[in-house]
Amino acid sequence: MAATRSYNSNPARIPALGARALALVLLSLLLMFLDHRDNHLDAVRNAISGAVYPIRIIVDAPAQFWVWARDRSKSHTELQRENASLEAEKLLTAARLQRLTALEAENVRLRDLLEARRRVPDEVRVVEIMAVDANPFKHSIVLDLGSNDGVYDGQAIIDADGIIGQVMEAGPMTADAILISDPGHALLVEVNRNGLRTVAYGTGEFGRLDLPGLPNNADIQVGDLLVTSGLGGTFPSGYPVAVVDTVNRIPQEAFADVSATPSAALDQVREVMLIWSSQRDDETAAKADGDE
Repeated sequence: MAATRSYNSNPARIPALGARALALVLLSLLLMFLDHRDNHLDAVRNAISGAVYPIRIIVDAPAQFWVWARDRSKSHTELQRENASLEAEKLLTAARLQRLTALEAENVRLRDLLEARRRVPDEVRVVEIMAVDANPFKHSIVLDLGSNDGVYDGQAIIDADGIIGQVMEAGPMTADAILISDPGHALLVEVNRNGLRTVAYGTGEFGRLDLPGLPNNADIQVGDLLVTSGLGGTFPSGYPVAVVDTVNRIPQEAFADVSATPSAALDQVREVMLIWSSQRDDETAAKADGDE
């Protein structure tokens, strides 16, 4: 009996649900009509939009964070790649600049040598230095010419500024030379101002020569130019050797303490010139005539 009443109650609810649905549809249409004509629901819509906005931000946050993280990672990688490329370009540019600087300095040296060659009355030839002795107490170099090119023992070596040294041993292809700053080297010089002759000794320092044989009353002053005297036959006369930088006259001593700075930068030369002196050729010819 109860079951029958339950079965019969369900059809009674269907018209009520249909009426409600119809009422809601009519209400929706009415609201849409009113909103379309007079925009009465704008305030309600804005209020609902404002209330829902935080929820939309929260829901959209994971996706936005993922996009931000991806762009951030991509930008960081691109910046690293760009920085690496710029750093490599910077190093390459620096290397090229150093090479250009070296070439510019080399051109300056070669121009100086060419100008000096024009001023030298003897036959000269530009040669390169192949090696430098690493021993600090032995100032010697190796030249890239030898006896096959006419180089001979004792031949004078100069650069654009003055005397460098002399050949000690000429091999077939290369030649060993000693600098005037070597402790074992001595060079006959004279004061260009008055012709006073003395000997300049190497000290083992590229920037200093000693003149120990001058008496206290010798006419020599700071700034005097020392040139080759031409005596001894090794160095032709008149080539710059050094400039006097110290003159100390000690009353109790017989000789003055005199030193000079070489005219040439002995520790910086890259190219030098060998001199085939006309004086030596004359001496060789005279010796040959004497032997005959």
